[in-house]
Amino acid sequence: MSSQYDIAETLDVKGASCPMPVVKTKGAIDDLAVGDVLEVVATDSGSMSDLDGWAAGTTGVELVNQEAGDDVYRHYVRKTE
Repeated sequence: MSSQYDIAETLDVKGASCPMPVVKTKGAIDDLAVGDVLEVVATDSGSMSDLDGWAAGTTGVELVNQEAGDDVYRHYVRKTE
């Protein structure tokens, strides 16, 4: 599956369960430049709601898309500030 985003970095959190996908995403996004998109690849179905809720309540990030397929969940988070 290809993405329409220019991915700055991919974070593999497969096998990790709540809250680790969010914790690791926050750490990775902190290291990116404003405007960069982080692709997060997870196997925890809860990551769909967890990352959505985290991004909605966090200043400086935007969840631009989520994709689910074949037990793998992809999240695209843009650093906005």
